[in-house]
Amino acid sequence: MQRMVRLGVFLLLSAFLALPALPTLAAQQPATPEAEEGPATPVPPPTPQLPVTVTDVQGNTVTVEDVSRIVPLSGDIAEIIWTLGLGANIVGVDVSAVYPAELQQLPKIGFERQLSAEGILALNPTVVIGKEQAGPAAALDQVRAAGVPVVILAEPQTLDAPAEKIRAVAEALGVADAGEELANRVQSEIDAARELAAQATSKPRVLFLYVRGGGTQLIGGAGTVSAAMIEGAGAIDAGSETGLQGFVPVTAEAIAAAQPDVIIVPGSGVGSLGGMQGLLEIPGVAQTPAGEQGRILVYDDLEFLGMTPRTGKMLQELVEALHPELVDATPVASPEVA
Repeated sequence: MQRMVRLGVFLLLSAFLALPALPTLAAQQPATPEAEEGPATPVPPPTPQLPVTVTDVQGNTVTVEDVSRIVPLSGDIAEIIWTLGLGANIVGVDVSAVYPAELQQLPKIGFERQLSAEGILALNPTVVIGKEQAGPAAALDQVRAAGVPVVILAEPQTLDAPAEKIRAVAEALGVADAGEELANRVQSEIDAARELAAQATSKPRVLFLYVRGGGTQLIGGAGTVSAAMIEGAGAIDAGSETGLQGFVPVTAEAIAAAQPDVIIVPGSGVGSLGGMQGLLEIPGVAQTPAGEQGRILVYDDLEFLGMTPRTGKMLQELVEALHPELVDATPVASPEVA
């Protein structure tokens, strides 16, 4: 059964479309927030209740008095701030902030793990907010020394992450009530997707490959966001099942041991290899059941791995892609949040 998914979600490349076991997926351009329904559509701006004092994940006590010029240090944090209704307050983003499209027009501060204090301070921020992997630490210390509040948040590698991050961001920006509402809505969508997965009769083995050209080729294992998504969708994470922990380098032996029925890769990763043929040339991939039968799913990086307000919808689409027997089932509706 063929199924057209919503814009900007994922695609099954044309060379592998003639497969009975997976629904046909179509490549589309990302929708703008105005054209797309869901939690990424900005709501009327809430009124921040300031000042607010929080203790971040590093144990720092941080007081935020002004959120008029926010610099988020990663794409997921930027998307959360946008969805909370404070997108107009964002004055700069890192290169991973690609959704919604409006964020791509803002000044860039570099990559989350390779920041410079000068680039951040040049934007005259009133608050900087990021996650544990943001750095280097010396750059963030320079920003603090300049008198700018810096809030560093935890980054769980589980399906609890979207709601936890939303609440933490909202608290730091003085909009806790808006954060609670959004977190509840996103969690209800995640729960609905997991309930749908529980109805599945199939149990495919799924392997996640994180690739960036020939230099970075990793397999996802236990304790990763990719494993959380795959297992939440009612499938077996092949990396975890073969004993891999975290992300480990690709080897032909590891791929052969995984024997995935389906392989998932980020869209930018396929592009970095020059297309699907480049992916199949990774040692061992073409010899797996997934490679032989063309069961390769390609997802947007931030949507699949980011644990953002879109995670619930992403998870439901993954459930339906991995379990074709559920496509005709009545969807499990997520409850509305008042």
